Amino acid sequence: MRRIMFICHGNICRSPMAEFIMKELVRREGREEEFVISSCAVSTEELGNGIYPPARAELERRGIPCGRHRAVQLSRKDYGSYDMFIVMDKSNLRRARDILGGDPEGKLSMLMTHAGISRDVSDPWYSRRFDVAFEDILQGCEGLLRETEG
Repeated sequence: MRRIMFICHGNICRSPMAEFIMKELVRREGREEEFVISSCAVSTEELGNGIYPPARAELERRGIPCGRHRAVQLSRKDYGSYDMFIVMDKSNLRRARDILGGDPEGKLSMLMTHAGISRDVSDPWYSRRFDVAFEDILQGCEGLLRETEG
């Protein structure tokens, strides 16, 4: 069982998009039983809020089902519960390390590195380009899924 936590700033755009994209990719491969996939925030700004409507609309437009979601914050105790913490940008990486109290087991990584790309996932909160964020996240999740094969 691989336990994956996707992380972004508020847990209303990029990390829930990654959660639901990854869940769908895993479902399409018939590998649902191999994974636990969640998402969370490094901030407290959006706690309890659902997926931002334009993010939900982009997922729906692309045929990615998204269930119920409420923003939650990463906590230190999560470190023992997950195998991988996948962040969307360098700021998330710094904050996640702070919250988790470090990363002694090397569980933290940036999503785009799983696609062989060294950059942040585009942030649609500022760009309003949920389509671009979707493509980045899809690319990263496909790379991550390939890494788990075999």
